[in-house]
Amino acid sequence: MTSTAAKSQLITPVLLAGSIILMLTFAVRASFGVFQIPIATEFGWPRAEFSLAIAIQNLAWGIGQPMFGAIAERFGDRKAIISGAVLYAVGLVLSAYATGPGQHQLLNILIGFGIAGTGFGVVLAVVGRATSAENRSMALGIATAAGSAGQVFGAPVAEILLQSYPWQTVFVIFAVIVLCTLAALPFLSTGKAATRAELEESLGTVLKRAFKDPTYTLIFLGFFSCGYQLAFITAHFPAFITDFCGAIDGTGMLAALGIKTTSALGAVSISVIGLFNIVGTLTAGWLGKRYTKKYLLAGVYTGRTIAAAVFILLPITPASVLIFSAVMGALWLATVPLTSGLVAHIYGIRYMGTLYGFIFLSHQIGGFLGVWLGGKMFDITGNYTLVWWIGVGVGAFSAIVHLPVRERPLQAAAA
Repeated sequence: MTSTAAKSQLITPVLLAGSIILMLTFAVRASFGVFQIPIATEFGWPRAEFSLAIAIQNLAWGIGQPMFGAIAERFGDRKAIISGAVLYAVGLVLSAYATGPGQHQLLNILIGFGIAGTGFGVVLAVVGRATSAENRSMALGIATAAGSAGQVFGAPVAEILLQSYPWQTVFVIFAVIVLCTLAALPFLSTGKAATRAELEESLGTVLKRAFKDPTYTLIFLGFFSCGYQLAFITAHFPAFITDFCGAIDGTGMLAALGIKTTSALGAVSISVIGLFNIVGTLTAGWLGKRYTKKYLLAGVYTGRTIAAAVFILLPITPASVLIFSAVMGALWLATVPLTSGLVAHIYGIRYMGTLYGFIFLSHQIGGFLGVWLGGKMFDITGNYTLVWWIGVGVGAFSAIVHLPVRERPLQAAAA
C-alpha cells in the first residue's frame, strides 16, 4: 500500500497506536482527584497543598507541550514519547515515597512533563500528519475520544485499588501502566504529510508568522477556559461531591451501579464524564469536517457555561451530579479535535505539534489556576462557589473570543 493510499484511510495502525497511548496515560491522569482526600488525610495537609501539586503538574504539562512538540519534530516522535513515559513513571514512583507537600509539588513537575510527552500535543500531531485532510478532523476526534475512554475507567480503577492497597502502591502500579504504553511505539510511524512549501520553511519562520497573526492569539486566549474548567473538575469534583452532595440512598439505581458512598459517586462521576466525552469528541470530529470550527467551538463553550451555571444554582444531589457529569462530558474534550484541527488548517501540519503546543500552554495556565484556586478558596471559605462562577465567566469569554477567528490557511490568505 502506498503512503498516499494509507493516508486516505481513516482507521490506520498509527491512529490505533496513538489511541492506546492516550487512553492509558489519560486513565492515570484522570484519577488524581481520587487521591486528594486520602493523601491530605494521611499527612494532615490543607486542601490547598495537594491542589498546588496538581496545579504545578498542569503548568509543567503546558510548558512541556511545545518543548516536546519541538523535540518530536526535530528528533522523532518515538524519542519524544519515550522520554515522556519515563519522566511520567519516575515522577509517580518518587511521589509514592514523598511525605511533604513541597516534595509532591516538585515531583509533579516530572509528572507534568511526562504527560506532555505522551499526551495530545505529540500524539495528535503524529495522527494529523498520518491522515488525509479529508479524514483529519475525524481522526483527531477518535484519538481524543481514546483519552476519554481512559477517563472512563481511570478514576474507578484508582478507587477500587485504594480499597486494597495504600495510595503509594497505586502510584507504582500506575507507573507500570504508563511504561506499558511504549509497546505501541512500533506502530506509531508516519511520513511527513506536508506540502512542499511547508517542508521548505523553518520552525522559526512558521512560529513568527503565527505569533504575529491575531487569530493565533484569539485561539490561545480561548483555550484558557477549557483548561481552567477541566482541571478544576478533574482535581476537585470527587472531593466536592464528598463534601457537599446529599446523602446516598443505599437502594435503587445508585446501589445497582455500586454507588453506596459519596466517594464512590465522585469516582463514578469522572467516569461518566469520560464515557459521554467519547460521544462528544467523536461528534466534534465529525462536525469539524463539515462545519466552521470556530462556530462549533463557540457553541461548545456556551454549552459548558450554561451547564456549570445551572448545576451550581441547583441543589447538589446524586442525580444532579450524574446529569451534570453527562452534559459536561459531552462537551469535555470536544474542543481538542476542533482546536487542533483549526491550528492544522490555518498554519499547516509540518510544525503542528509545536504550534498546538503553544496553544495548549494557555490551556494549562488555565488548568493551573483552576486547580490552585479550587484548593485555596476551599481553605479560605470552606466551599468552591467562587471558583465555579469564575469558570462560568471564562467559559463565556471563550465562546465570544472565537467568533472573530479567521478560519482559512494563512499562506493562502497572505497570497
